[in-house]
Amino acid sequence: MTVAGKHVQARRRILESARPLISQRGFSAVGLSQVLEAAQIPKGSFYHYFESKEHFGAALLELYNEQYLQKLDALIAERGKTGFEKLSAYCQCWVDAQQHGCLSEKCLVVKLAAEVSDLSERMRLILEEGTTAIIARLACMVEEGQQDGTITKALPARLAASVVYQTWLGATLLVKVTHKQTAFEDAFVATRQLLAS
Repeated sequence: MTVAGKHVQARRRILESARPLISQRGFSAVGLSQVLEAAQIPKGSFYHYFESKEHFGAALLELYNEQYLQKLDALIAERGKTGFEKLSAYCQCWVDAQQHGCLSEKCLVVKLAAEVSDLSERMRLILEEGTTAIIARLACMVEEGQQDGTITKALPARLAASVVYQTWLGATLLVKVTHKQTAFEDAFVATRQLLAS
C-alpha cells in the first residue's frame, strides 16, 4: 500500500473509532487522546491527519452524512415496495438504530446539532447539508407513495418529508430525556396519520 493509501486508511480509522465515543459523550467531551487511543494511532500524530479538532469534527460529519445517505439511497432503490412501505422501513430503521444499534449507528444529528452548531459554522453547515439531503431523499419516497397511491397528496412531498424528519428528530430527543419509547410509538402514529392516503 502506498504512503497516501496508508494515510487515508489511518484517517478513516480515526473517524470510525471516534464515532461511538462522540455518539456517547458528545463532541466537546471527547479528547483527542481518547480518539487516538480508540483508533490505535500513536499519540501526537493527530495533526498529521487533521488540521484541528474542528477539521476532524467536520470530516466526521461528512463521513456520517455520506454513509447515512448511502443507506437511504439503497432503501429508495429497493424494488417491490411502495413509497409508504419504504418510508415506514426508514422509520423502523431509525427506531432500531436508536434502541438496539451500537453507538456508531446512533443519529449524530440528534447528538451534536445543538452542541456544534454554536461552536463551529463549518460543522453547522455540514449538518445543514446532511439534513437537507435526507429530507430530499425522504421527499423522493413520499413522491413515490403519492404516485403509487399509498401516500396522500394533501401536502407537497418536500413539506411532508420535512415534517416526518422533524417528528423523528423530536421523538429521539424525547426518548433520550424520558428513557421511554412512547415518543417513537407516537411518531409512528403521527407519521401514518400525516401520510395516510
